[in-house]
Amino acid sequence: MKNFRLMASLVVLIGIFAGSAHAGNGHSIIEFSDARIIIEINATDGDSGIQMFVDGEGWRRLTVFDPTWKKVLRVTGRGGVGQTGLTELFFESAEPGFDDLPLDEFLERFPEGTYWFFGRSVEGDLLLGTADLTHNLPAGPELVLPEEESEVSTSGVVVEWEAVTTQFGGGPLEGDIVGYQVIVEQEEPVLRVFRADVPADVTSISIAPEFMLPGVDYKFEVVAIEESGNQTLSEREFSTVE
Repeated sequence: MKNFRLMASLVVLIGIFAGSAHAGNGHSIIEFSDARIIIEINATDGDSGIQMFVDGEGWRRLTVFDPTWKKVLRVTGRGGVGQTGLTELFFESAEPGFDDLPLDEFLERFPEGTYWFFGRSVEGDLLLGTADLTHNLPAGPELVLPEEESEVSTSGVVVEWEAVTTQFGGGPLEGDIVGYQVIVEQEEPVLRVFRADVPADVTSISIAPEFMLPGVDYKFEVVAIEESGNQTLSEREFSTVE
């Protein structure tokens, strides 16, 4: 019965979108080339947010529905943007702290399941896509090096962490870690960012001395990425010796 209602809703929605403009003029139904939705948690700051990404040939309208068919996003291009069309769109939501929005309440806002992406191209074609959201949330990586607020030589900066094997909040991880992302950021005197993606069996990385400057404050984060795309990060600060 559930699958029947799902398919019936899909047929109705396709009919609405297909009939809303240019029906019967030979327009096509095309898949978005990419559609994603993930949850990101900052384990250090204690907050969570949602991220979406969609890509497809030039579109002027996008609507996203959650698994209960509640509309969660509507984007419409106007003027020159509507005439030219959009392709990629990425956004991340605000990230309220757990004191303001506990994680369980945040997850109620974004239920697990299939999210439906409907678009209208500049030429009038209907674009369709889906993305699955899970609540499989990895724990934040336990950082080893550099130590918090330590001073490190520019030629010896190594970022090290413990492999993530548990779910955020405790318990065994429900999905597999597929990789980590390491980000080292210098904010002053100018913004400079080092970023690297490493496989799941790597738990340390040396930062090229050519990137580091003496006597500068840095922030770094390590992001654990679960197979569904959900990710959790931990962060620290350190400085380099003058």
